[in-house]
Amino acid sequence: MDDKTASKNISSEGDKLMEELIQTLPQEKDWVGSTLYQYQGFWYPFFAPKAVIAFQNHFKAHETDIFLITMPKSGTTWLKALIFSIANRKQFSLTQSPLLTTNPHELVPFIDINIYLKNRTPDLENGKFPSPRIFATHTPYGTLPSSILKSNCRIVYLCRNPLDQFISDWHFFVNNFPRNGDFKPFSIEEGFERFCKGTHAFGPFWEHVLGYWKMSLEHPEKVLFLKYEDLKKDIASNLKKVADFLSYPFSEEEIRQGVVEEISKLCSFETLKTLEVNMTGVRPVGLKNSAFFRNGKVGDWVNFISPLMADRMKQLCEEKLGDSGLRFDLLGTED
Repeated sequence: MDDKTASKNISSEGDKLMEELIQTLPQEKDWVGSTLYQYQGFWYPFFAPKAVIAFQNHFKAHETDIFLITMPKSGTTWLKALIFSIANRKQFSLTQSPLLTTNPHELVPFIDINIYLKNRTPDLENGKFPSPRIFATHTPYGTLPSSILKSNCRIVYLCRNPLDQFISDWHFFVNNFPRNGDFKPFSIEEGFERFCKGTHAFGPFWEHVLGYWKMSLEHPEKVLFLKYEDLKKDIASNLKKVADFLSYPFSEEEIRQGVVEEISKLCSFETLKTLEVNMTGVRPVGLKNSAFFRNGKVGDWVNFISPLMADRMKQLCEEKLGDSGLRFDLLGTED
């Protein structure tokens, strides 16, 4: 037997063992009837466990790697555009930015559900991902590969208040993913109930955000914790903070020339949403690029959530976040 055949057999056996492991995991239904699997305390959509486990077991971090980490629908697309622009502004002028013709999810791939989903042992050292390698993931802190935790690579975590995050995520799933067979998608009330219980993709919400919040307090040189609402209120100051954290600070000359404002404008929801690639393009999995640009506003939840549901969320936040120091302003809405 040659090496290639032996490697293939080992890979097949590994896939078989992984499949057997996944089938032993607790299962629930997501908002459109597909299977959620619980792994290491968190719920993953049906396609994710293999990719997450492979990422966890095989990824080797570089000291210069940058990770963008979020709960789904927490400003992920926006953060990808911002960090790509900060890290690559010397290579691409803003008038020639790849963002003008390429969706942010192509420029900053999800390391697990894009890369490891296709190949359990991908070659990430072949020059396809030049330094700094910028990846995204929704993976909780406790499930990250040990090489990330032990390296000096940087993590930027962006969270969003749970009511807006829930509404955005519910719309995204119900409007863009096919229902499983004859399954009737959950109503907002049913989806909210499951969100509160933590049985949703990459949930529970509170455990996810608290994992990165605590690490940002213990290791501020490694984890930068941001809130979507703060970015919306003051994008310029937060862009400078991100650039400093990533060791790509803006020079005084760049600040005088308005580079910070130009990046803010290029990466704004309004600009990205109206680019041809994001109005007409389609992701490899069949999702339209336009699906990632539904609303982007702070406080949109008031149009969908009843006062009773909002009160329950406020109580849950107090209970779950406790004395951690992390708080969400659930009353703050845009003018």
